[in-house]
Amino acid sequence: MTPAFAAPPHGRAFGLRLDTLIRLRWLAVSGQIAALVVVNLGLGFPLPLSTCLGVVILSAAVNVLLRLKYPVARRLGDAAAGPLLAYDVLQLTALLYLTGGLKNPFVLLYLAPVMISATTLAWSTTVLLGILAVTCAGAVGLWALPLPWAGGDVPVLPELYLAGIWVSLSVSVGFIGLHAWRVAEEARELADALAATELVLAREQHLSAIDGLAAAAAHELGTPLSTIALVVKEMQRSLGDTGPYAEDVALLRDQVSRCRDILQKLTSLRSGDAPFDRMPLNLLLEEVVEPHRNFGITIAVSVKEGQDAPIIARNPGLLYGLGNLVENAVDFATSRVDIRAEWSPSVLEIVVTDDGPGFAPEVSGRIGQPYVTSRARDREEPDEESGLGLGFFIAKTLLERTGASVTFENRFPPATGAVIRLAWPRPARAIEVDTDATKGRGSDYSTAKEA
Repeated sequence: MTPAFAAPPHGRAFGLRLDTLIRLRWLAVSGQIAALVVVNLGLGFPLPLSTCLGVVILSAAVNVLLRLKYPVARRLGDAAAGPLLAYDVLQLTALLYLTGGLKNPFVLLYLAPVMISATTLAWSTTVLLGILAVTCAGAVGLWALPLPWAGGDVPVLPELYLAGIWVSLSVSVGFIGLHAWRVAEEARELADALAATELVLAREQHLSAIDGLAAAAAHELGTPLSTIALVVKEMQRSLGDTGPYAEDVALLRDQVSRCRDILQKLTSLRSGDAPFDRMPLNLLLEEVVEPHRNFGITIAVSVKEGQDAPIIARNPGLLYGLGNLVENAVDFATSRVDIRAEWSPSVLEIVVTDDGPGFAPEVSGRIGQPYVTSRARDREEPDEESGLGLGFFIAKTLLERTGASVTFENRFPPATGAVIRLAWPRPARAIEVDTDATKGRGSDYSTAKEA
């Protein structure tokens, strides 16, 4: 009754709400008091009323303590709800011991805690509660005070009949508990599926909003970027090709041109107007890598040799997603980035590895979510921009749209660096072009390469 009350059950979409358990116990307390009063005062049956009321009052005291000490809106995990339901089983056992044991018709109330557990808690907890209920029922069948009855003619039930009641109760606990748990588990699975669907829809809406912002940013940045390009051109003309700042101005002009290309790519992610709509995997990877080769980092591309090399649909989202991952690897790498592509009849896999510091432990489990970044820890200057943390999110979502599964991890020690794995199911033809459809048409990429 400690940590499990402080937080909802970890990793479960459902749990037993404390307020629900308290209300159900108040209902049980009210029913038990009413039954004792009616049997003792209404029907005149003799029973140990004070002892029975003491057992009931103990349950009421537990309820009051729970209400005062813990927030009632909390959902209890198995570690907290299980013992509370076990207490209800033991409390019912005490009352049945005082009032006839298995001869008492209220012995069927053993089903209540098991049913509650089956619909809200794990199967293991339900099994343990069921075993406890069946064991307690057997105990009060063997040892119990006489059944309260008026007069001297107390009914005597055969031992075989009492054993039958115990067997019937045991079967009911097992069958009804299993049935209730199975129905509740299906409801939980459906709720989990709906929650996952809502999460995917929310991510798609988020990405669509970012797409709109990217288009707006590209439009707004177009004018100042043109002004910068014009100023740089005039500076280059004034300084000439041999001045002390000629190389810096030339580099600045190249970067302005690259900014233009990036903005144009952002505005054409959905246009599908690439000049060549298919190319071999190795050429596509070279196209992705080429803009990042002039930064002092060695980029090694390794593509498996074979006759069944994939022909890839040149999707703008695929190019942008791969390019973003390569750019991040180059930014963090110390000296080298490796890109390896392999395939089998069932899977196409691309692995991007760098030798940098790897993903920060505090964000390694959340990479790919929006606004999650670890760039700030690698910045030497505290005032330097660290980014919004949208790069991985956008790249991951765009690649998942093509059917890829994306995983982020660090290299095994003592090696350092990050590893990003992309895997596409080849039978689904998520990004590959059917090679049979390209036969007899000529090769666009071969023509482009010759040109």
